[in-house]
Amino acid sequence: MKPDEVAEVLNRPLSQELLARDVTRLAYVAQDGTPRAIPISFTWNGSEIVMCTTTNAPKLPALRSNPAVALTIDTEVHPPKILLLRGRAELDVVEGIPDEFLQINGSYEMTAEQRVAWEAEVRSLYESMVRIVVAPTWAKLIDFDTTLPSAVEELVRQRDERRRG
Repeated sequence: MKPDEVAEVLNRPLSQELLARDVTRLAYVAQDGTPRAIPISFTWNGSEIVMCTTTNAPKLPALRSNPAVALTIDTEVHPPKILLLRGRAELDVVEGIPDEFLQINGSYEMTAEQRVAWEAEVRSLYESMVRIVVAPTWAKLIDFDTTLPSAVEELVRQRDERRRG
């Protein structure tokens, strides 16, 4: 997919709504060669998905070996709204707590007191973290109104051809 095509998908209003959500599903190939798909908090900085994790996370050796990833951001309503992304994970070790980690968790409902306690706990636990940064190289938005999964689009075309035939 060309960069301008990716940008066109990402700049759609529905894509922007999905990119403002808290959780994505990160898919990658584990060290043992089997697939993994994990929920992980993220933030969108306008050009990249940024996720943060512990320095001892099992996914890090796998991402170093094979940085190809896929991400899914979706809604929990019917019909779902789905943003599918692909790219390469870049890993960045950061001393202390990355600003993005605090932003990611900032949208969860916490009282001011809970927020202070949570942040103190985080700062006492992590000496450093790893930022997992993905610049999308492929994107597809599925809203089941104007866009469908490609296999369903093909079935619709076949049905329409049969009806015309």
